[in-house]
Amino acid sequence: MGGRFVDTNVLLYLASGDDQKADRAEAVLGQGGTISVQVLNEIANVLRRKIQMSWPDTHVFIDMIRALLTVEPVTQETHETGLRLAERYGLSIYDAMIVAAALLAGCDTLISEDMQDGLVIDDRLRIVNPFGQA
Repeated sequence: MGGRFVDTNVLLYLASGDDQKADRAEAVLGQGGTISVQVLNEIANVLRRKIQMSWPDTHVFIDMIRALLTVEPVTQETHETGLRLAERYGLSIYDAMIVAAALLAGCDTLISEDMQDGLVIDDRLRIVNPFGQA
């Protein structure tokens, strides 16, 4: 067991105007890790709707992420695990699905700015805010 799962919010800083956080996100990305299809979907949604990135640029961004990180599918097991985690830890459904995907991928670290830094899920997955030390 081991490995890092990267949450959507961290990767989106690569397309932001916040140079300091973009540099930190690039460092996280450079260390590799895992994401789920949900992360790709969330990235595409934000790039198109909030950042108003063109379709060709959105595809280039997503292709870069897919080339650098392992992508795990979202399955019925992910869904069922996520529901259990949402209930047990009081997570939003979407955050719980990210946590479930990380657990099912065998990761021991979840890199996220939006979830509680230091929280340990099911005694095996620690949430780490990569911007907390900056």
